[in-house]
Amino acid sequence: MTTLVMFDDERAGGWAPFALTRPCGELVFGRWTLRERLERVARTRVAGHVTRPWLHRYAEPGAPRCLDAGGLSTPCTVWNARAVPSLEAAWNDAPANLWVADRLAGVRPGAGAEPPQADWFATPRPRPGLPDHEVPGAWLRDPWDLVAAGPDRLAADLTAIPGAEASAPPDGCWRLGDAPIHLGEGARVEPGVLFDAREGPIELGPGVQVRSGTRLGGPLYAGAGSQLLGGHISRFAGGPGSRVRGEVDHVTTLGYSNKAHDGFLGHAYLGCWVNLGAGTVTSDLKHTYGSIRVGPPGARRDTGLQKFGCLLGDHVKTGVGTRLETGAVVGAGSSLFGAEPPPRWVEPFSWGGGRNTEPHRRGDFISTAARVVERRGLEGTPDFRNWLGDVWDEACRS
Repeated sequence: MTTLVMFDDERAGGWAPFALTRPCGELVFGRWTLRERLERVARTRVAGHVTRPWLHRYAEPGAPRCLDAGGLSTPCTVWNARAVPSLEAAWNDAPANLWVADRLAGVRPGAGAEPPQADWFATPRPRPGLPDHEVPGAWLRDPWDLVAAGPDRLAADLTAIPGAEASAPPDGCWRLGDAPIHLGEGARVEPGVLFDAREGPIELGPGVQVRSGTRLGGPLYAGAGSQLLGGHISRFAGGPGSRVRGEVDHVTTLGYSNKAHDGFLGHAYLGCWVNLGAGTVTSDLKHTYGSIRVGPPGARRDTGLQKFGCLLGDHVKTGVGTRLETGAVVGAGSSLFGAEPPPRWVEPFSWGGGRNTEPHRRGDFISTAARVVERRGLEGTPDFRNWLGDVWDEACRS
């Protein structure tokens, strides 16, 4: 059996704010994480990630471990996390250089061949002597591509799921449009919910709860145990245990993020365990209708997008009434509060309000993160604490 491994190249290593805390293969794009998508195509589990060295103790339930870049053995397939294979792509275990859209996406050295060495993963190169195999798919260049292309990918994914029988809206609810609606086992929808399936399918995972007065606009996917608490929620993909309310459009959240109050959140991507205080609002459009730039002062880059709200790293928290500017990037572990809006670029583990933040102390951050996890019925294990401690140490070294 050929071992399947995902890796982050040099460009993925710059995917702020998410690359600090997790392998990029554990980011959601459409219905699944990039890793889950590859597993569906390859019909086998990913054994692990080759990624940044401080993530060697990465410990998220259900995700594979991070691997020593110099410790692989053959036969294996190594695949770039930024390469998105088509769900219809043919897959086999024959040795090959693997290409997506004329760019090298991975290699598959056969049994007995030398595996890729540690320095190969940052700037991968074709393996001499191997045949070339083209895999249909696309590339993600920058983290805001997850925002710009997410809803279209989600619509295609929900349409492509085989064998899923469509559900009728529950009694007392309404429907617009003809796209499929899927209700997972134990999903509970109160009367007075509108399913707007004119622009794409809607899937509610097992145990999802939807409160009366919610308008769900497809394409939409709510992961197991999520709660949709009211308002207009459209073009949304939420990981397990997410809580969402208000005007939410063109948004992806990873697991257990919390936006349980009113306020606009648009064209945004939220990491795990994000908590937005009541009345937190984002801007996703400039007054000039111009292209939005992203990045730290002096090094901003043009996204080419007219609409783009924010990227919020894992364990970010905002206080009541926080206003996030267009194109905001908030580093992992930051806690923002106060009357003055934070800047468009917030360094990881920032604590405070406006432009005058201080570092969020290591022990305080880790103990709070563990407390938050345990409030949701999970365990803040030593592995979990060690992983976050390593991330804090790296951020403070940078």
